[in-house]
Amino acid sequence: MDQATTFHIGYFGDVRREQVGMRLLERAVETGSLVLRRLGGDRNGEASIGNFLGSPHVTPAEILKTCARRTALACRDRRIVAAQDTTEVNFSGRHGKRRGLGPAGDGKTPGFFAHAMVAVDADDEAVLGLVHAHIWTRPMQAAAVRRARAIEDKESIRWIKATRAAGELLAGAAQLIVVGDREFDIYSQFVRVPDGVDLIVRAAQNRRLADDDGCLFSAPSDWREFGTMDICVPPSRPGEAKRDARVSVKAGRVCLAKPRNGAAASDPVSVTLTYVEIAEIDPPQGKDPIIWRLLTTLPVVGEPDEFAAACDIVRLYRLRWRIEQVFRSMKSDGLCLEETQVQDAARLFNLTAIALTAAVRTIQLVDARDGGARPASDVADPPLVTAAHAIGPTLEGRTARQKNPHQPGSLPWLSWIVARLGGWNCYYKPPGPKTMRTGWNVLAAMAAGYAVAIAHQNV
Repeated sequence: MDQATTFHIGYFGDVRREQVGMRLLERAVETGSLVLRRLGGDRNGEASIGNFLGSPHVTPAEILKTCARRTALACRDRRIVAAQDTTEVNFSGRHGKRRGLGPAGDGKTPGFFAHAMVAVDADDEAVLGLVHAHIWTRPMQAAAVRRARAIEDKESIRWIKATRAAGELLAGAAQLIVVGDREFDIYSQFVRVPDGVDLIVRAAQNRRLADDDGCLFSAPSDWREFGTMDICVPPSRPGEAKRDARVSVKAGRVCLAKPRNGAAASDPVSVTLTYVEIAEIDPPQGKDPIIWRLLTTLPVVGEPDEFAAACDIVRLYRLRWRIEQVFRSMKSDGLCLEETQVQDAARLFNLTAIALTAAVRTIQLVDARDGGARPASDVADPPLVTAAHAIGPTLEGRTARQKNPHQPGSLPWLSWIVARLGGWNCYYKPPGPKTMRTGWNVLAAMAAGYAVAIAHQNV
């Protein structure tokens, strides 16, 4: 069987390490934890996982590469948004005897960083898998003055490398659009877009326009308004509710001048992009008006329906929240990576790569509960899918609501089975991540028993 179609997390030079790695991923999804005692189940299991994480043959690169190959298969011939962002993992109050870490964002607390990218189906907005990740720790000594360093010597090169990796890995996609927030506003990225890749970037800098034509943020002042649309504004701080906002939409072409600092000498002196601006109309009293400024390689001006093209760019940019959801699932809202007792940096990095993979799988199962045409093989190996075909009918009841409504072999069909095994009764609210994790644990155990039973029948 093709290795890319089986749910391994790496091969690590030894079949026993390969099996421990697969089990570790399953246990992370099942338990919703990264605490070794829970993952291992007993002393021997905990020791086995500890040895696995500490093996020199086990690396984040191998884990991430294996996961990315699977994602590439799921992305073929689809319109893909590759959403990327950076998260900080710090151990404030829990640093104890941690080894090999550098300063976190505050410059003091021990911690590290992970920059990750996930593939999202642009049409149904479902997460298809992990594309790329870079995990690192900062040096203790202060770096040279930022403006004096080339882009290749800055942490921000991670954005450009992730875009390049996506272009290479997802070449089989029908369209690939890389999305990032204001940290992604990097001139060198605009002029180094890989072939077959488009960008949508939230502008952070009021850049100079070429030919002394003013600055970026003032460019739309004399543009016509295409129309208005409604957007959902997420809360900006804990305890604040989300709200809907009516915004005006403008778009046009801008030619950005090469900045005096930061760009490479070989970078072109200018680059032309589409600029989309959405600005809130009549914000609520006491609220600052929403304004989003998006730079993109996608066209708007000259399109058959310019307003629809601009609105679609806004919609695609908003899919960036999927990578934020992965980070939350990996950290405080899910696996609680900050609470692991793993102390060594190298082991923490391996565990983080597994945590990213586990968080993505849980989100995929939750996504699928509402339907769709994706195959179950996006998240499960063939033996587990085969077992699900046998187990699924036993979970159905007499009423229409207790029947699996999805196409057999599809991911929503598998998600329904997992939810039922996790205790969902087909009524009331839809199953969430905890139910899915519990159900996956039960399905994995039942599938193992089913495989043994079939093997004895064939003797």
